[in-house]
Amino acid sequence: MNLEFLHSFVTVADAGSMAQAARRLDITPAAVAARLHALEAELGTPLIQRAGRSVRLTEAGLKILERARGLLRDLRDLRAMAHDSKLPGELRLGVFSSALTSVLPPVLRRLYQRHPELSVFVSPGSSVDLCDRVATGELDAAIVVEPQFVVAKNCEWHALTEEPLVVVAPAALAGGEAHVLLAREPYIRYDRMSVGGQLADRYLRDHDIRPRQRLEIDSLAAIAALVDQGLGVALLPDWPPLWSGGLDIVRIPLPGRAPVRRIGIVMALQSPCVPLARSLLQEAQVVLDAAAGHGWGRREQQSRPRGPRAAGAG
Repeated sequence: MNLEFLHSFVTVADAGSMAQAARRLDITPAAVAARLHALEAELGTPLIQRAGRSVRLTEAGLKILERARGLLRDLRDLRAMAHDSKLPGELRLGVFSSALTSVLPPVLRRLYQRHPELSVFVSPGSSVDLCDRVATGELDAAIVVEPQFVVAKNCEWHALTEEPLVVVAPAALAGGEAHVLLAREPYIRYDRMSVGGQLADRYLRDHDIRPRQRLEIDSLAAIAALVDQGLGVALLPDWPPLWSGGLDIVRIPLPGRAPVRRIGIVMALQSPCVPLARSLLQEAQVVLDAAAGHGWGRREQQSRPRGPRAAGAG
């Protein structure tokens, strides 16, 4: 049996569509379909049913799905053990988009200092999707924003740091009152599909603030750049790279206790890579504790002069 075909089947089952599975596998949807047809021909039974742009598993597909996951995990572990018997296997790590350039690099640097021969597969995605993929065994662990639901029983959540919501405004508006700015100035909304965007939206509703929305976008770095151009204000998690990019923006705290976005690690308790995931957790705690000493978390109003944009502000 061709294990690439099996991997494609599991990816389609997790993604829910041929197109999304093709993006994850970095091949064309036609190639994904061809692999599935070949696997179905070998097994002698259909595994998926197409329903418009989405797919669902047949009874036979549901029966073999978990066993297929196990085979793929065993294969990853065998490959890793063949290269270094001291390591339990390749660590399959999910990372939410904003953390790819801010949290991940220093954490991996420390992790590789401890395990120089470590093999890591990194998969970006939304926090909700990554939590689901850890629960199903597709990933061993993920750096995510804390989900607004209880994680699966076969998983463990560890908080690392928290970021209070703040108003991000052009430096010319420094000294303004947060609620007044949110109601008066054009508003750049953080995508409500993200956890941080949902927190901001709930805060506006709870305080009966009806902003004059100009646009909605799922990128903290992009929103900060738009604010820098004077296009509006935003209500965002106090994400440290916003303030290291040389943008002419100001941070304005909310009155009272602000909602917080928590960042942490969710790990699968039944994965053979639990020791590696715990090493990852230890190094992430060191990195974020050190970052806290340089201003990670709550800050007062502060503007930054224009200057060279720091690497990793994206």
